[in-house]
Amino acid sequence: MQIVRSMGFPKMHKEESEKRDFLPGFFCDLASYNTEIILEKGYGERLGFTEKDYIACNKSIRFAEPEDVYKCDMIIVLRCPEVEEINLIERGSILVSMLHYETRETRNLLFKEKGINCFSMDAMTNDQNERILVNYKGTSRAGSRIAFEELKRRTENFSLLDKDVVKVSIIGAGAVAANSAKAFEEFGDNEFLGSEKGLIIQMLPRTITQNESFLSNILKDTDILVDASKRPDPSKYIVRNSLLERLPKHSIILDLSADPYNTSIEPIQVKGVEGIPTGTLDKYVIEPDDDMYTEVPKTVESQARRVVVSCNAWPGVDAKDCMELYGKQLLPFIDVLLSKGLDELDMNSRNMYERSLVRSSLDHYFEHNKNKR
Repeated sequence: MQIVRSMGFPKMHKEESEKRDFLPGFFCDLASYNTEIILEKGYGERLGFTEKDYIACNKSIRFAEPEDVYKCDMIIVLRCPEVEEINLIERGSILVSMLHYETRETRNLLFKEKGINCFSMDAMTNDQNERILVNYKGTSRAGSRIAFEELKRRTENFSLLDKDVVKVSIIGAGAVAANSAKAFEEFGDNEFLGSEKGLIIQMLPRTITQNESFLSNILKDTDILVDASKRPDPSKYIVRNSLLERLPKHSIILDLSADPYNTSIEPIQVKGVEGIPTGTLDKYVIEPDDDMYTEVPKTVESQARRVVVSCNAWPGVDAKDCMELYGKQLLPFIDVLLSKGLDELDMNSRNMYERSLVRSSLDHYFEHNKNKR
């Protein structure tokens, strides 16, 4: 039985605007465990908290440099560490993070090679395959709000549109797409109720997106095109770049899926909408002539361009609300990991969180997908 004697909580350094650290209240709930908790120096500062705020909630907390944090028996961090940080993690340690196995093949192999026991937050699902640790509303609402505001600003409160109806076309039919539609409904009601303008939201299923003639006719009258898809094959586009020419010049492309490019595998991994870049918390509104287009692989067509609203961490836009929710959702999983050894985790346990942990492990992912690779 593996005993977790220490838990490390590193900060995320990829972007200046990334401030999603777990809140002090989360660590109050961990105070009953006989486990040392090491936070990286400066943890929570960007959210307005101090070291005293955390220690007041849990006397087992101490602050240290990143090298010490990553030496803990279990590391918990929302976004996956960078390669240089992964190399600090010791063999046999546990990593709990958003690991997105399906679209990170190269990184998965690195974890396997280093002998790190991975549990992916985005793969923690119930028995109906519904995500447990998730912020669909935060993801969808943040991106949808920014796209709507950008269209409003660029069309001078919609006065430059030569029509009375704003049209939003959403690719996808899952929770992200549904929450995006709900957000646009709210924004449209706030903006247009009592006026002579309105907003139409249309969902585009595969019967439409797989027919370029249908899709072309829809795009020519679309003001905001939303990619909220989850593709079974990330090497395949949904909207080819040439079709983006059908969009009006003022149109906004909202990238809620935010899948990354990956040229280290064959065939390469691409985005649902061909040729658009992936934004960050530091820059999520991307102009057609932005330097971020140089990061699009040269083998990907990107000549047709519109304003893109994209972020690789959408819930981070409203960081404090996001982390309060994630903390509550994560606690039952930590309870299992602190009370049972890794070799004791049972897919048939009566505890739904234990079953979910098994399904979220990298070992389970490799076993489940061994015939697909």
